[in-house]
Amino acid sequence: MTRTGYPLRPFLPADTLALRELFAASVEELTQEDYDEDQRAAWVAFAEDAEAFRERLEEATTIVIDVDREPAGFASLKDDSVLDMLYVHPYHAGSGIGSALCDALETLAKARGAAAITVEASETAVEFFEARDYTATQRNSVERFGEWLATTTMKKTLNDEPAERSEDGDDGEA
Repeated sequence: MTRTGYPLRPFLPADTLALRELFAASVEELTQEDYDEDQRAAWVAFAEDAEAFRERLEEATTIVIDVDREPAGFASLKDDSVLDMLYVHPYHAGSGIGSALCDALETLAKARGAAAITVEASETAVEFFEARDYTATQRNSVERFGEWLATTTMKKTLNDEPAERSEDGDDGEA
């Protein structure tokens, strides 16, 4: 169980189709303010090949949260320090599932020895990660099926000590 009470479980190959549908619904419905229809379609097309999608989920440590026996969200940790995917079904957006998944992967990354965790955040997810103390390090343009999607590379230090702050509110790092 997580802090929010959602039980976590590992990804199973039988989850592939349900997670593809969840992924598509999340992109289509939750990113409309930040990406146009063509961009969203190109993003969703990434998961059309079910075998390739399953392989990507299996190559990482992927965890799932079910609500009423249906996947409500999933997240993947790649190379013990990269939050590769984090998607919540639109019906469950804002319910704490994304935070529970992120908490679990941050804890896992730290337990596996990572000093920091990074994520390529969509425009839609930047505020979520900023609220979790991730810092933007780079803006990106990623090509997907002929469409360009803006993302932001973000990083969070996983030590127990808060970042030192200077008097002007900066964290003291260059």
